[in-house]
Amino acid sequence: MSLSRVRAALSAFGLDGRIREFDRSSATVHEAAEALGTEEHRIAKTLSFHLDDGVILVVMAGDAKIDNKKYKTTFGKKAKMLSAEEVEPLTGHRVGGVCPFALPEGVRVYLDRSLLGMDTVYPAAGSPSSAVALTLEELERASGAVGFVDVTLSHDD
Repeated sequence: MSLSRVRAALSAFGLDGRIREFDRSSATVHEAAEALGTEEHRIAKTLSFHLDDGVILVVMAGDAKIDNKKYKTTFGKKAKMLSAEEVEPLTGHRVGGVCPFALPEGVRVYLDRSLLGMDTVYPAAGSPSSAVALTLEELERASGAVGFVDVTLSHDD
């Protein structure tokens, strides 16, 4: 089960006690924000993309949207999301529970600048009814992120 793998991965950083499980869905940004009693922008949604011969994950603010031009400038090709059927085999997590933890070898994680300035964010924890509260520093460390990118539309766009 994906949640147990995430729990084990986060325990290596002393963060497994922060996982929250819900008796309702938190699979969408809106559902997660309601379950947590927080604002949608604090939900750290994780999108999965094909890149060259591998998969990358981009973690961004819940209200952010991919800017195709910025994505292409950053990664050198057009954004191509994984299909729903590809998500679990390639990320190890089901749709609605995709998160930047307990990933198959070779999956790279990037954090988007839309997360900057938030004291706490809430990525999924490997199931469509879970989340974990992390600071940006904790998220960066526990996810093994390559670093920060700027691939989302700004609020001015």
